[in-house]
Amino acid sequence: MATQHDNALTRALAGLPGPLPPSGVIHVAVPHPGRFTIVGNHLAQHTELSLTAIGIGVHIQSLPTGSEVGIKALASRFTEGETRIAAALRELEAHGYLSRTRVRLANGRLVTRTVFCNQPGAALRGGMVAAPVPLVAPAAVPAPAPEPLVAPAAVPVVAAPAPSPSPSPEPTPVPEESHPPVRVPSRTAPKAARRPLPRPRELTPELRQTASAILAGLRSHAKELVLSEDDVEALVPGVAAWLERDAHPDTIRHALTTELPQPPKHPAKIVKHRLTVLLPPPLPGAQELAPVRRTLVIPLQNCDGCDRAFRATAPGHCRGCRNEPTATAA
Repeated sequence: MATQHDNALTRALAGLPGPLPPSGVIHVAVPHPGRFTIVGNHLAQHTELSLTAIGIGVHIQSLPTGSEVGIKALASRFTEGETRIAAALRELEAHGYLSRTRVRLANGRLVTRTVFCNQPGAALRGGMVAAPVPLVAPAAVPAPAPEPLVAPAAVPVVAAPAPSPSPSPEPTPVPEESHPPVRVPSRTAPKAARRPLPRPRELTPELRQTASAILAGLRSHAKELVLSEDDVEALVPGVAAWLERDAHPDTIRHALTTELPQPPKHPAKIVKHRLTVLLPPPLPGAQELAPVRRTLVIPLQNCDGCDRAFRATAPGHCRGCRNEPTATAA
């Protein structure tokens, strides 16, 4: 079967100047009356960019200013997935065609500012030309000239009809903001001062040696708590304060190594915080543990002789009955 030929294409090829090449592409250049984009060969024939990056670069260059060119917007437009589109955008960004920066607007909102440069080399040399539509902000619009004042025409005044009596008076409108505004504390409010590291009444050599050994051995119980020599020297008074309050070394290790945050970024700060916040109170002495003195209450008893009530520790006779034989004998 013979190959089909287009008569219009044949006539267009016949009108080309010079002999046709035996192989390869043949360009038929028809002038565009509108809707065209000028793309440099440095982008269309880039030797290091992938075909996806070149295609996306040409597509972005053809879009008007303000168009969405994010990964999701391009993925919804083309068949390539988000992974390939993201890789292509990174290629354009690495070769200077694309620039993505985070900027904060006047209302405090963070947005991504995307700028595409059709000639990265010329932009670096200072040859950048202003685009037809500004990329950052629209130009200031001049204020319109004030219109001349015209005296208004006389409007006839028509007397309004008297309002008809309503059956019930309308309620008085209540203002919307009846409560005083709530004051929000400032973000720059001063923070509460941190508590200092506890210190013993007297840092004896025995306390210093034991505290240093406890701090240096913390990494044996928790591999995250690796302290330097300066950290150990600075934290020795805190551990000594615990030892002075009769805290056992195992109790101190358990308080400093249990339920550590993962990963601990600052081991020395964690140990200092726990030594300060979890400091136990001093053990009570003998005076604090002394029994409370109570008043002795003598119960009431009924006299065996006269049946009167009297206070005594055991049943018996009251004082009158006990003194009655003595009075009789006298």
